[in-house]
Amino acid sequence: MKLTVVGGGSTYTPELVDGIANRRTSLAVDEIVLVDPDQRRLAVVGAFCRRLLAHAGHPARVRTTADLAEGAEGASAVLLQLRVGGQRARLSDETFPLLCDCVGQETTGAGGLAKALRTVPVVLDIAERVRAVAGADTWIVNFTNPVGIVTRALLEAGHRAVGLCNVAITFQRWASALLGVAPEAVELEHIGLNHLSWERGVLVDGVDRLPELLDGHGDALAEHIGLPADLMRRLGAVPSYYLKYFYEHDEVVAAQRTGRPRAEVVAEVERELLAVYRDEAVVTKPEQLSRRGGAYYSEAAVQLVHALTGGAGAERHVVNVRNGGTLPFLPDDAVVEVPAAVDASGATPLPARPVGPSISGLVSHVTAYEFLALEAAVRGGRDRVFDALLAHPLVGQRATAERLADELVARNRHLLPWARG
Repeated sequence: MKLTVVGGGSTYTPELVDGIANRRTSLAVDEIVLVDPDQRRLAVVGAFCRRLLAHAGHPARVRTTADLAEGAEGASAVLLQLRVGGQRARLSDETFPLLCDCVGQETTGAGGLAKALRTVPVVLDIAERVRAVAGADTWIVNFTNPVGIVTRALLEAGHRAVGLCNVAITFQRWASALLGVAPEAVELEHIGLNHLSWERGVLVDGVDRLPELLDGHGDALAEHIGLPADLMRRLGAVPSYYLKYFYEHDEVVAAQRTGRPRAEVVAEVERELLAVYRDEAVVTKPEQLSRRGGAYYSEAAVQLVHALTGGAGAERHVVNVRNGGTLPFLPDDAVVEVPAAVDASGATPLPARPVGPSISGLVSHVTAYEFLALEAAVRGGRDRVFDALLAHPLVGQRATAERLADELVARNRHLLPWARG
C-alpha cells in the first residue's frame, strides 16, 4: 500500500506516521510519500518520520517530493492536510473579525470563510491532478479545514472523498477515561456538522452512559468543552468545544481582545517542533506535538484509511459525508458529520434518531451559510462573500457583513485568484 500525504511538510505529519508505526498489523503500508512545496521543511519532517518508523521496527519507506504527480501515482489513498497562506493567514483569520466585534476563529465565522475561500480552489486543483495520475477510484481523505465545506467541494466535483475531524475521537478518549472503559468500547451518537456537533449518546455495551457522564463528571467535561455543565444537562448533550463560539460569543470575543491569538501560539510550537525534528537523536514522538493540536488525528486517520482500503469488513467511524436523508431537515447534498459504516465502497451514514429544534435550527442555519460559502469559493466575487457572511449566525447584520467582506477580500487578495486583478 502506498499512502500519499499532501501537505507532508506539516508538523502534524509525524503524528500520522507514529500512528502508522503503531498499527503495523492492521494497516500494511509499504510506502509513505510526503508531498509539499516547501523542500527545506519537507526534508526535516521526512527525515524525522524515517527515524520514527525505524525505531518502531516498521518496514515502510518514506519518500519526499515537491511533485504532486510523482507523489500520487499509484497511491491507495491520498490525505490532504493543507494550510493555504500558512500561520500568517491564520493570524489574520483570528483577528480581523474582532474589528466588528465578531469572534475570530479560523474555521467558523468570518475567519472560517476566509480560509474556505483560500483553500477550496487549491484543494480542487490538487484533487484533479491526483485523479489524473492515480485514477478516479483513489480515496481522498480530507483533514483540511473547514472540513465540511472542503469535503462538499470534493464530492460535488465527483471525487471519492471522506472528511475527517479529530473532535469525535478526542471526545471518545475523554469519555472512556472518565468511565474507566477501553476507548474501542465507546460508541458515540455524534450529530451535526464539522465543528458544529453534539454528543447525544455515549454507548458502552449498548447502554447509554451519557447521563452518568453529565451527572458524575460534569465539571470535568465543562473544563474540556469550555461550557458550563448545567447547559450540557439542559441540552441533554455534550456540545463540541466549537459551540462556545455560538453559545458564549460575546464572552469569547472579550477574551480574544486581551488574549494571545492561537496562531501565534501554534507558530511558536511549530518552531520548537522543527528544532526537535532536526535532532537526529530524537526517534520518538516529542511531547511538544501534544500542544500542536489535532489530538488523536493519527489514530482516526489510520483507522479510516484501513477501512477505506479494504479492512476486515465495515467499520464504524464518525466522518464527514453526504447527508443523503440522514438528517431529513437538510438537503441531501449537504455534508454532515455523523457515524457511518465505512468499507472499501465508501462511507454510508448510519440511521439517526430525530433531532430537536435546539440543534436542528442551528445546523440548518450554518448549512445554508456553507452552501453560500462554497459558491463564493468556487465562483468568486465580493458580493458572494457578503452573501455568505450575512447568512452566518455569527455575523448576520448587513453593515457588519459589508465591512467584513471588504476586510476579508483586502487581506486575502493575493491568495484569491478572482480578486488579484
